Amino acid sequence: MTVPALQNTSVIYRRILSQFPQDISLAFAYGSGVFKQQGTSQGQMGKNMVDFVFAVDDPVTWHTMNLLQNRKHYSVLKLLGPRKISSIQSDHGAGVYYNTLVPVDGRVIKYGVISTESLIEDLMHWKTLYIAGRLHKPVKMLAQSDNSKLRAALVGNLKSAVTASFLMLPESFSEEDLFLQIAGLSYAGDFRMVIGEDKSKVSNIVQDNMQHFRILYTNILQDCPQVVYKPQQGKLEVDKSPEGQFVQLMTLPRTLQQRITRLVDPPGKNRDVEEILLQVAQDPDCGAVVQQAISSIVKTSSITQSAKGIATAGMWKSVSYSAKKLLKMWRGWRRKPSVPQVS
Repeated sequence: MTVPALQNTSVIYRRILSQFPQDISLAFAYGSGVFKQQGTSQGQMGKNMVDFVFAVDDPVTWHTMNLLQNRKHYSVLKLLGPRKISSIQSDHGAGVYYNTLVPVDGRVIKYGVISTESLIEDLMHWKTLYIAGRLHKPVKMLAQSDNSKLRAALVGNLKSAVTASFLMLPESFSEEDLFLQIAGLSYAGDFRMVIGEDKSKVSNIVQDNMQHFRILYTNILQDCPQVVYKPQQGKLEVDKSPEGQFVQLMTLPRTLQQRITRLVDPPGKNRDVEEILLQVAQDPDCGAVVQQAISSIVKTSSITQSAKGIATAGMWKSVSYSAKKLLKMWRGWRRKPSVPQVS
């Protein structure tokens, strides 16, 4: 099984991609500059920054070539050279090096570079949920190498998102409920959702992109033995028995299982993971435990990656980028209807 392609790649994205070194194992574009979101007009979309992620097999070589082609994209860290840039990328935050507020072909873009190895690890194990979480939502795939391990990890990441969401949802729910839960996984615990992001971000992503979510997840839902999926009605029913939840918990990504174990197992007892997950499966608050564990992963990676972003972007771009985010949050707040007073 492969991750479905959502749309044909438009010329603008191909033109932008052509201006970077082509040794890329995976490239995708995402965000409000690519997919329409609730409350955003087509005209506004054209002005929004376009976000890209490039996965590369050899970050040192890729940054060496990119410094030759696009030196102005980098902050003062370019003076340290490609080896140090690659080290900063790999050893800090979520394993991604971002250049932001870059003008290319009449658009402003932000692009992150991650090693293929780090990407596969995040997709399979949710070590940071930083790029894996972005790939839970619709993205525009621009390039993908014939790497069977990467292909399997991309599909496995979507299956993990479904399984984790099942554990946090009631027995019966709608497609929209599921997609809202999935879209919100990578924002749980993200400090930027407190200040810096539109509070309606998750619902804005889902409401105008239901069809894109269906394309991503329909085959997975139809093949899953633990759910009754009624696509015509947009309804689902999942097995919430302790046995069903235990099976789901046992298939979660490794890092998430470890975080659940830390939350539940008192220091010193050192029980095995299977025993702890069996206990969690029988707990009425099983979903809340899973939610808390996911939040702990996201919180750590969002803080460390944002701190790294100040250095990789440079102070002026960091301030400018943050100001744009705050303006977007304020506009989202203004769009919310006021609640009428009850006399």
